[in-house]
Amino acid sequence: MTLLAHDRYCDEIVHMTAGLRAVVTSGADLSATVPTCPDWTLEDLVRHVGRALRWTGLIVGTRAEEDVPMDRAPGTEGPATTGDAAALDAWLAESGEVVVEALREAGPDAHAWSWAGIDTAGFWARRVTHELVVHGADAALAADLPLPAVAPDVAADAVDEWLDIVRFVQRVLPGAAVNELRAPGSSLHLHATDTPAELNAEWLIELPDDGIIWRRGHEKATKATVVLHGPLTDVLLAFYGRLPLDAPGLEVLGDRGLLELWLEKATFG
Repeated sequence: MTLLAHDRYCDEIVHMTAGLRAVVTSGADLSATVPTCPDWTLEDLVRHVGRALRWTGLIVGTRAEEDVPMDRAPGTEGPATTGDAAALDAWLAESGEVVVEALREAGPDAHAWSWAGIDTAGFWARRVTHELVVHGADAALAADLPLPAVAPDVAADAVDEWLDIVRFVQRVLPGAAVNELRAPGSSLHLHATDTPAELNAEWLIELPDDGIIWRRGHEKATKATVVLHGPLTDVLLAFYGRLPLDAPGLEVLGDRGLLELWLEKATFG
């Protein structure tokens, strides 16, 4: 598996932070419920993202050796008043600047604690990028705006990272729901239909008793228990539970129940 360049991740963070800011300033109702995160309003979602950006900036900027409480990161409290789109936008812009400045200054190999045991700034550049990919979609759905475009290589890397996270959670959190994804002999096949062959935007995920195994590459659909076909960004968002499996352009072949089980159990914990 080949990661994207560190500067590319940083550029994408800038780009996607700008996209989220555009939602904030679009006139959208900041009190609207986020359909894919129903415990949050749109403003809650934006504040969550901004806090995460500032916390990550602190971890990377200080070369943290251990976890740091989020409230130690300057400015994580956000605007004092709610419903103020201009203030929220300015705070989010500054939050993005904090994390990108820290990541660019550090470079990919600098030490920085992470919850995944990959203690590098490069881990955080990748994680923040894909956090913004998913929450950018959440924000657009809450605001009833078109889903943001995701560059094909970024979308493919987001699928890779999600599979790595699921595998990590299975390994370190034995009580997590994701550990119920054990079905020897069963497999899922993701197939993007709108990408060039050289991107290799296909995945086979197997579910043996000792935890998931996955690989990129073309597979015959008949080899998998269930296949999810569709445009790459839609496949990504459906696989993250951000689009319904019946969304236009998506097609499920085979054992839909296995895919639905994945969507129910594949979480951070």
